[in-house]
Amino acid sequence: MNQTPPPVVEVRAPASLESPMIHTLLIANRGEIAVRIIRTARAMDIRTIAICTDLDATAPHVRAADESVTVVSYLDIDEVVDAARRSGADAIHPGYGFLSERAAFARAVEEAGLVLVGPSADVMDQMGRKDAAREIAVAAGVPVVPSWPLDQASGAADLPADAYPVLVKAAAGGGGKGMRIVRDAGALAEAVAAARREAQSAFGDDTLLLEKYVESGRHVEVQVLGDAQGHVVHLYERDCSTQRRHQKVLEEAPAPTISEATRERVTSAAVALASRVGYRNAGTVEFLLDNATQEVYFLEMNTRLQVEHPVTELAVSVQGGPLDLVELQLRVAAGEPLPFTQDDVALTGHAIEARVYAEDPFAGFLPQAGTATLVRWPFETPRSSAPQEPSSIRVDHALESGQVVTPAYDPMLGKVIAHGPDRESARQHLLTALDETGILGLTTNLGFLRTLVASEEFRDATIDTAWLDHHEVEPPGPEVARVAVAWVSAMLGQAGEPHPFQADGWRSGADAAPYLVPLDPLVRVDRSLGRVDDHRVQQLSAEDHVLVLEVDGQREVSVVNVGRGVLEASHHGQRFVFEQPDVFGDRGGLAGDGTLLAPMPGTVLAVDVAEGERVEEGQRLGVLEAMKMELALTAPFGGTVAVVGATVGGQVQLGQLLFEVVEADE
Repeated sequence: MNQTPPPVVEVRAPASLESPMIHTLLIANRGEIAVRIIRTARAMDIRTIAICTDLDATAPHVRAADESVTVVSYLDIDEVVDAARRSGADAIHPGYGFLSERAAFARAVEEAGLVLVGPSADVMDQMGRKDAAREIAVAAGVPVVPSWPLDQASGAADLPADAYPVLVKAAAGGGGKGMRIVRDAGALAEAVAAARREAQSAFGDDTLLLEKYVESGRHVEVQVLGDAQGHVVHLYERDCSTQRRHQKVLEEAPAPTISEATRERVTSAAVALASRVGYRNAGTVEFLLDNATQEVYFLEMNTRLQVEHPVTELAVSVQGGPLDLVELQLRVAAGEPLPFTQDDVALTGHAIEARVYAEDPFAGFLPQAGTATLVRWPFETPRSSAPQEPSSIRVDHALESGQVVTPAYDPMLGKVIAHGPDRESARQHLLTALDETGILGLTTNLGFLRTLVASEEFRDATIDTAWLDHHEVEPPGPEVARVAVAWVSAMLGQAGEPHPFQADGWRSGADAAPYLVPLDPLVRVDRSLGRVDDHRVQQLSAEDHVLVLEVDGQREVSVVNVGRGVLEASHHGQRFVFEQPDVFGDRGGLAGDGTLLAPMPGTVLAVDVAEGERVEEGQRLGVLEAMKMELALTAPFGGTVAVVGATVGGQVQLGQLLFEVVEADE
């Protein structure tokens, strides 16, 4: 019998907004953040308007809103503001990403007589850009990372030899886009050019900064909140050190390794910085803690709500009650003062968040696109384990079965967040939640996340900002998924009626008997004896594509789907496709014979070679871009270019032939 699941953490229902300023709110974003904002706005009796493109016309955020308006682009400032006017909106919430840190957007909203749920355009000009914010921090006496001037026109810089490694990064925006680590002078020009292209594509601004790169550091950020009356408070800090290529993977609150003295230093500096510029609404001040020197450096200020805001909402209480940052954002935007002081803010346990992306972490984190044929988030799965200590699990997502994931937008699909009285309990709850999450039909990073959360390094909080760039994380093995698929296949082979793992429901199979499952190699299943090859197996539950087995004494959860000639299973978050040569699916652009195929749908940015040209091993042949990320395609060995199937500016599909290199004769 299924146990009662631990409670899903829902944002509490706030009281209706007393101020008459905001009656209708347009959300200038999509996906899980739009759904999350709509949830709070509805609880506050605020009418919500979603915007969408033709690709998103039936997306979850559109269905969640009271009304929707179609736009050509989420990034078109004039179009978004016009959509707000036409829909009768009083205010616009930009979420994060897209237009959330564009001062030009904030100014256009203000000039239209609308309320932006965020800081003013003037404050964004000061703090929303890394270069301007750095100057303000220096003036405020906040320590900053050493930097050097960079000629924006030529990309040249006069650096001493001992300055390297350095970090090239975009002055506008974030999310790891427009960033490159440079370890010697010879690589600087190419890194600057690539970062500039990426920054222009992502933010519409190719201004770059050049700073000292701290090899081993921890990323600590402070959540601040300010109102129009000049009050600024901090809501403690988060640790976002588990990141790759400056893109956060896991986030937690509070930071697990800092001292009380460091906590006081960063929270006080964050409040002082926000107060100095008259900051209003929610923002985040980011710091880098150098592990070698224990020095703390100001990095930047994000003038918006952060992706990782749920860990603060779960780990912090205000006046002894739950925290809803979106509610507070809306109240501040409506002119209300903060209803609490710094003394009312307290830490309550620990929270950890895992970002779920449509990407293949075991093939260079390449973005993925396709149809999510079957999606199961934690509380859409049965619980058949023994009762565990009470936990709090929250899932913010906008992905459902049958939904198409395109390369047109950021690949983040959702977030799984766990809370517990201490860090280890939160970590264990997150492991359980990730085990009970499955996405089939589409490759995601779920298996990578699960392995990472289970690692000794994350358990002991020893991962720094560069750890993932220098360590391999092994994918979960296929054996349990193979057992689950074989067990289901045996049930299917013996069932005399539609099977529970097919689309029309879940019913028990016929009488158990020994059965050979046509996997490669063959698997022998004897359900009457509870054996799959050499494994002892007991079925605990089977419902709605979720199979819970006890395999060799260990409880295992798998999400399983049976299609035409295809068996798919998700175990420990990792997707496995059976009855194909490679159970991990196609994970690269190289076919193995000198043929380079497109590893993702995208746009060709550069073609560096011509047919008949001789190339060296590792030489760049071209550059592919998708989801605002660049991928260099290089020669697998020395030889002659036999085929060039790519053209600059051309759109390519997954698996399309781009280049072919023939080995040079000895």
